[in-house]
Amino acid sequence: MTAAQRVGQLFMGSVTPSKPSQQQIQLMRQYHVGSVFLAGRSTAGTTATRTLVNSLQAKADTVAGRRLPLLVSTDQEGGQVQVLSGPGFSTMPSALVQGSWSTSYLRNAATTWGKQLKSAGVNLNLAPVADVVPAALGRNNAPIGRYDREFGHTAATVTPHSNAFAAGMAQAKVLATLKHFPGLGNVRGNTDTTANVVDSVTTTTSSSLEPFRSGIKAGAPFVMISSAIYSKIDAKHQAVFSSTVIQGMLRKNMGFKGVVISDDIGRAVAVKAVSPGNRAVNFLSAGGDVVLTVDPSLIPAMTTAVQNRMAQSSAFRTQVSQSVHRVLTAKQQEGLLTCG
Repeated sequence: MTAAQRVGQLFMGSVTPSKPSQQQIQLMRQYHVGSVFLAGRSTAGTTATRTLVNSLQAKADTVAGRRLPLLVSTDQEGGQVQVLSGPGFSTMPSALVQGSWSTSYLRNAATTWGKQLKSAGVNLNLAPVADVVPAALGRNNAPIGRYDREFGHTAATVTPHSNAFAAGMAQAKVLATLKHFPGLGNVRGNTDTTANVVDSVTTTTSSSLEPFRSGIKAGAPFVMISSAIYSKIDAKHQAVFSSTVIQGMLRKNMGFKGVVISDDIGRAVAVKAVSPGNRAVNFLSAGGDVVLTVDPSLIPAMTTAVQNRMAQSSAFRTQVSQSVHRVLTAKQQEGLLTCG
């Protein structure tokens, strides 16, 4: 792989399945972007989505004459957060409803939903939400509770249901993602639309971390990092830019060896004060692996900044190599890489 191809594996840009922009797709191809995120809403169904995904995969990079397939992701949680619908897709209830089901029923349902994603060409689901929203906060929690995205209001409810959802995805051979570490359940503002979102409750020993800890023990392949600030963990940095959160808590304390993906750091208001290039470099420097931007037009600035930092720092080059390895391992786990 060329240096540009390696860097490209650390990026995920969005494609709107209902109206794909060929200009954006070409831009991502130009910068060797290794993963795509199906964003927005589509009611086109599994067959039409598969046709789009196949066209994207046909444009994926080749290395030594072999295609290096894309990770293709979406937000298929249920309720108000279900990107893909239409013929072939079930209408998924909210996570709050799913959390009232038995875990065996949820696992079976999630297996069905995962098979539907797989038939549409999607191999990575940016779900389940492992955040615990306290009942006292409820719908005043803008990012999660407002939309019933939580499985419940205690770690005792969220943990087994988050695990069941992830296990169903795994059964369907779709990679699952625990989000939004170390939890968005105790905040009020939504990092997508609000600056300076602070969690002043969560500590490194909070019970709300249990769904993540348990999911990691169960083998979760991806964890998404929140863009909030956790004042009792690292008051100086947003979690997405915090080595204390990513390398300390997630990697060292919880033993996570999979892929760390950012929440959107393209359009999210929470990161607007940081230049696009620094967003990418700071996230990777903190221990992250895949930069998610729903605005692909930022990818040139982001990849250039990463390559410039690689030229300056051997430690950063080492981190990039480790991240590329994790991404390729996930692709191999998903059966995307052929050997021989």
